[in-house]
Amino acid sequence: MSKIKLKGGALLAPLPPVMVSCGSGETANILTVAWTGILNTVPPKTYIAVRPRRHSYGLIKEGGEFVLNLTPAALVKAADYCGMYTGAKVNKWEKCHLTPVEVEEVSVPIIGECPLSLCCKVTEVRSEGTHDVFMADIVGVYAEEGLMDAGGKLHLERADLCAYAHGEYFALGKRIGAFGFSAAKKKKKTPPKNQKGR
Repeated sequence: MSKIKLKGGALLAPLPPVMVSCGSGETANILTVAWTGILNTVPPKTYIAVRPRRHSYGLIKEGGEFVLNLTPAALVKAADYCGMYTGAKVNKWEKCHLTPVEVEEVSVPIIGECPLSLCCKVTEVRSEGTHDVFMADIVGVYAEEGLMDAGGKLHLERADLCAYAHGEYFALGKRIGAFGFSAAKKKKKTPPKNQKGR
């Protein structure tokens, strides 16, 4: 396959367009970011990259907390709006008809309409150029009851999450595998046992 060489750029995709809630009380705001991911499993750690000029930057830096609210396809327009407009001039909760819900782990509200919310406490802030990176411990997770089965297993495929790729939003498609399926051993077919007397 032939390739075209491009200059270095932020072209990693797809990414999760998460709605980040920050601040508390009257200052509570929502910022949409795609520059996010997981840093560690134990303890669970994440990060978000935010431009210092954003209104939410000061709320996160001062409060030391934020919540990653995963965006379902049904809320993609709200996510886009929360990434386009500043909380300094508009109440995004009211404009997008979103519900702030108080939780125990952080003073920041989660978004009630989002299927999964990760409560985070900032542990380090690093300046990396255009963005500052807020590294944080995930101190609590809230999931919609409908995402859990009777055995307590989480089924994120039920959340209808969306993805962001180079300026466009996409609904996640069909399942094409599960972690470890490439190394899974094929089950041997057991031959039927001989049945006597027949």
